[in-house]
Amino acid sequence: MRIGIIGAMDEEIVYMKEALDIYGESVFAQNKFYEGTHHNKEIVLCKSGVGKVNAAITTQILIDRFQVTHVLFTGVAGALDPELEVGDIVISSSAMQHDMDASALSPDFPKGTIPMFPFDSEFRADAQLVKLAEAAAERLQGPKVKIGKVLSGDQFIADRELVELYSALFQGTCIEMEGSAVAQASFLNEVPFVIIRSISDKANGEAPASFAEFTALAARRSSDMVESIIESL
Repeated sequence: MRIGIIGAMDEEIVYMKEALDIYGESVFAQNKFYEGTHHNKEIVLCKSGVGKVNAAITTQILIDRFQVTHVLFTGVAGALDPELEVGDIVISSSAMQHDMDASALSPDFPKGTIPMFPFDSEFRADAQLVKLAEAAAERLQGPKVKIGKVLSGDQFIADRELVELYSALFQGTCIEMEGSAVAQASFLNEVPFVIIRSISDKANGEAPASFAEFTALAARRSSDMVESIIESL
């Protein structure tokens, strides 16, 4: 077993890096990958950078170069579900691209659908990893935990109207910029994955201010969950 752990930003991997017993570092596609152990498990930790392309490249490198058997994505997100508050946790049941839009081509391609793609455009997280994540979240004894759809797109959402639109159109629980790319790359390579997101903002007009203020808290909670999942695997 070798577990790949990805965060988009330094803040999202710093706590996990501190916990690892690192024995190797390497660079691929100008990204640094840390090999180490934690709870007697082999771990490869990396920062993807922001956005779906970066996330997809990093996931494929983890699979091809490091032969990871599981992929965990950790970090922060904006809330779509109005019941979620800053610091709450979302565990992915699935992930989908909200900015994929080929609807002008055909009614067979509603928003979010990848055209001419032979698989479902909503990528389902691994059931066992979801259960382990749910158990890990319960041990935190504090934040609200929801299992739901993670929406990804190459834009930072800070608009109430877009929050309402994406919530209604896709029934999304939270919104961010990488998870669906990690999910698609993992799915196509038949590697189980789960996305753990801690809410850093409400994805509304207050998002830039609250994002900066609460990212560290949210990232700490996501990292705690990932550690617990690793221990349980």
